[in-house]
Amino acid sequence: MRQAVEQLEASKIREVANAGLGREDVLAFWFGESDEVTPEPIRRAAIESLERGETFYAHNLGLPELRAAIARYMSGLHPALGGERIAVTSGGVSALMLAVQALVDAGDEVVAVTPVWPNLTAQPAILGARVRCVPLQPVGGQWTLDLQALRAAVTPATRLLIVNAPNNPTGWTLTREEQAEILAHCRGTGTWILADEVYERLYFEPTSKGCAPSFLDVAAPDDRLVVAHSFSKSFLMTGWRLGWLVLPPALIEAMGKLIEFNTSCASVFTQRAGLAALAHEADITPRVVAHLKTCRDTLLPLLAALPGVEVAPARGGMYAFFRLAGFADSLEVAKRLVAEAGLGLAPGNAFAPEAQGWLRWCFASRDPQRLVAGVERLKGWLAAQPGG
Repeated sequence: MRQAVEQLEASKIREVANAGLGREDVLAFWFGESDEVTPEPIRRAAIESLERGETFYAHNLGLPELRAAIARYMSGLHPALGGERIAVTSGGVSALMLAVQALVDAGDEVVAVTPVWPNLTAQPAILGARVRCVPLQPVGGQWTLDLQALRAAVTPATRLLIVNAPNNPTGWTLTREEQAEILAHCRGTGTWILADEVYERLYFEPTSKGCAPSFLDVAAPDDRLVVAHSFSKSFLMTGWRLGWLVLPPALIEAMGKLIEFNTSCASVFTQRAGLAALAHEADITPRVVAHLKTCRDTLLPLLAALPGVEVAPARGGMYAFFRLAGFADSLEVAKRLVAEAGLGLAPGNAFAPEAQGWLRWCFASRDPQRLVAGVERLKGWLAAQPGG
């Protein structure tokens, strides 16, 4: 086996979850998904597609009608773009991996802003790239980016910059001014940007468009920018594995070839579900976001009131990222919380070394009272510790 694959770290999130498998008494908040089922119109569209016998291959780049629908949806949020810039993928994970495969050779330098979902740093490493990290800095629980440090890290030797905003796990979000500054710098160095913007609709700040700032708002169509999206979060479709890429026109034909050698295409019935999701977007996504804001506003004050907890409200995403004073090993604490409190959280060091001592709590809960019950378990566990 290739050394790059052998050296991959197993998921620390899965390691914690595996410790709680089979325990019905565990309140689990470790994975990044809602416990609410996919809305009925989306499920119905897939069922009807299967009943029509749509079980065959589709175009590598996706159904033309889905690509057009995605383009209309994106054009309602950002400057207008056409379906010829859209590539449909078998999930957001596949979208990101395809983008890295298209842009990165073994030995290339890749810079990533961290803490971040571990796939984003593992994918270029799998291809033999050298990954350098620019850490966000926590100030009172709120994570911020040192733009000067990022500019210093991204040089003409940097092939690709990977940015996830709104960010998993911290909730950090770029401003449009910061995006413009980063884009201008990367134009100067000739560096590609891979923007993971799958959480852009899960944004809680006042905005006329109902989404977080995007690199698409400041970029030209031919900029060295690839934007990854997914149906998973905003449409409650995590298990469907359907995503898309927004690409410069010059990359789209090659991306079709690359999809052929990865998955061939997304399944037709899943793409029909995606069409239904977009057709019902006005009924689905605003409700999802409003509910997530209620969940966030339920959880965060309760966490902040606990002694020794450092936390700040997430501007976007679906996570509370917090630190417990006196507990340095995230993985150990997360495992102890499962075993001793029946509480399942993700360890911060799964996302970056600088997040050691932090914990991620997914607040995408159908019933906010589950969050209240979870805080009570954490509170009781803290009180039972020496000095608690």
